[in-house]
Amino acid sequence: MKHDTRGMLEQVATGRLSVDEALLHLKTEPFDDIGYAKVDLHRKVRQGSPEVIYGEGKSVEQIAGIIDSMKKHDQEHVLITRLSQEKSDALSAYHAHNYNKAARLATVGEMPEPDGIGKIVIATGGTSDIPVAEEAALTAEFLGNQVVRLYDVGVAGVHRLLANRELLMDAAVVITVAGMEGALASVVGGLVDCPVIAVPTSVGYGASFGGLSALLSMLNSCASGVSVVNIDNGFGAGYMANMINHIAAR
Repeated sequence: MKHDTRGMLEQVATGRLSVDEALLHLKTEPFDDIGYAKVDLHRKVRQGSPEVIYGEGKSVEQIAGIIDSMKKHDQEHVLITRLSQEKSDALSAYHAHNYNKAARLATVGEMPEPDGIGKIVIATGGTSDIPVAEEAALTAEFLGNQVVRLYDVGVAGVHRLLANRELLMDAAVVITVAGMEGALASVVGGLVDCPVIAVPTSVGYGASFGGLSALLSMLNSCASGVSVVNIDNGFGAGYMANMINHIAAR
């Protein structure tokens, strides 16, 4: 792939290929078919971030094989989400990686230096929401963002949140992670002038319906500028926050 891309760029330099033709070629670069997976080789070119491995439902051997393909095609940094401790331990026999048990997330390669336009603040309603928040935080850091963690500042003790309002108001993006009734997103949305990404969690008693109550509350937020991702989807929130935080670079 590297050889083909180099040759294509040389054709652009000599005028044999237009910039638009080269861009189209890059965006439609073929995937690597390894049988059980078709590894997207040029997702970073199309979307700005490389393909991420969703670990749940995959065997350790499949995950290792996908990483092999990525590395063979010059992707040295790999993010693996929803990876159990057991699979992480087994994966160590194939690839060195860093594992966060709370977030169920692993990274291959070093974390990059932050190059986003500002800070991503991640606030949780309670301590029980931290695993989802850490998935969001580590995803954002893996993609090159400075992250500020603001945990256990839910509306049951709103003074804890207000005591950190300067951190919130200085953010480029805020991710709010909350279960129960999910009110944190609306409160934060009414305080800041930046986008707020709300993450409902499955934390709560019976009538929270596994996060559905928080999801509906966040979808019905009266604060402007609040968007919502799926229940427990810390990865999706971290990815979206990264896109917003790098908009100036684009």
